[in-house]
Amino acid sequence: MAALGGAALYTRIATKRIEREVPVDGAFLDVAGARLHYVDRGTGTPIVLLHGLGAQLRNFSYGVADALASDFRVILVDRPGSGYSVSTGSQPGILGQAAIVAALIEQLELQRPLLVGHSLAGAIALGVATHHPDSISGLALLAPVTQPPQSMPAPLASAIKAARIGRTLFANLLGTPLSRATYGLRWGKIFAPDPVPADFATRGGGALGDRPVSVNAALVELASANEDLIAIVRLYGSLKLSVALLYGREDQVVDPAIDGERAVAAIPGATLEMTDGGHMLPVAHPQASARFIRECAERM
Repeated sequence: MAALGGAALYTRIATKRIEREVPVDGAFLDVAGARLHYVDRGTGTPIVLLHGLGAQLRNFSYGVADALASDFRVILVDRPGSGYSVSTGSQPGILGQAAIVAALIEQLELQRPLLVGHSLAGAIALGVATHHPDSISGLALLAPVTQPPQSMPAPLASAIKAARIGRTLFANLLGTPLSRATYGLRWGKIFAPDPVPADFATRGGGALGDRPVSVNAALVELASANEDLIAIVRLYGSLKLSVALLYGREDQVVDPAIDGERAVAAIPGATLEMTDGGHMLPVAHPQASARFIRECAERM
C-alpha cells in the first residue's frame, strides 16, 4: 500500500511538472466524443496533421508546420487522450478517433483538406478515408501503420478495452512511473537509427506521453488496432482519393515492405516513396516530411 501510495504521489507531481514544461499551445474545440486541443496557422489550402502513438501535436510544430504555414492553412491536432485533448465518453480506438477527426473537419469548415497521419495516426487517417470519404480530398501518410498488426491476442485486446477502471488505476499508479523510467529506451528505439533530439521532451512534446491520460489512450489504441484495421483494410479497394505514403529506409517500427507495399497494392493509385531515416520522420527529418506533404497538397 505504501508503494502504491508513493507511485500515485509521484504520478501527480510528475504530471504537474510535465504540464508546466509543455503547456497548452492552441485553442480548444468541442466535437461529439471529445474536447480537442489544436493549433491553426497560416492561410490557403487546409492541411490537417495527426501525430502518432503516445505523442502530440508538437511532433509537427518541431519543424514541419513552419515549413508549410507560409503557403497553407495548417491545423495541428492533439488526438483524444493525447496532449491536451480529452475524450468526453469512453476512450475511442482507431475508428472512433476517425469519426472525431471527421467531426473536427466539419466543425472548422475545412472543405475537404489534405489529411496527414504519422505512424498509428496513418491508420486513423485511413479510417477517415474509408469511413468518412467526403471529409477529405487526399492522404499524405508518414511511416503509416496500414495493416492489422496482430501483435495482441484478441482476448487481451477485448479485456483492455472493457476494463476502463482497471486501465485508469494502472495508468494513475504505474503507467507514469514506468513510462518515465523507460523514456530514453522507448524513444531511442522509435527514433532509431536517428538520435532522439535533446529537446524532444519539451519542444517535441514527448514528455506529455508520460501522463496517465496518455498511457490510458495508448492502451486503447493498441487494443483496437487489429480489429479496426481489419475493417479499414476491407475498404481499401473502394478509395477514390489521392493516397501517398512516405517511409524512412531504416524504419525499425513499421516495415515498409509490409505496411507500405501491401497498402499500395490494395489502394487504387496509391504511391510509395522512401527517404533516409527511421520512423520519426516529422521530428528527425522535417524538411523531407514537409516536402512530401507540400507535393501531395499541390497535386491535390
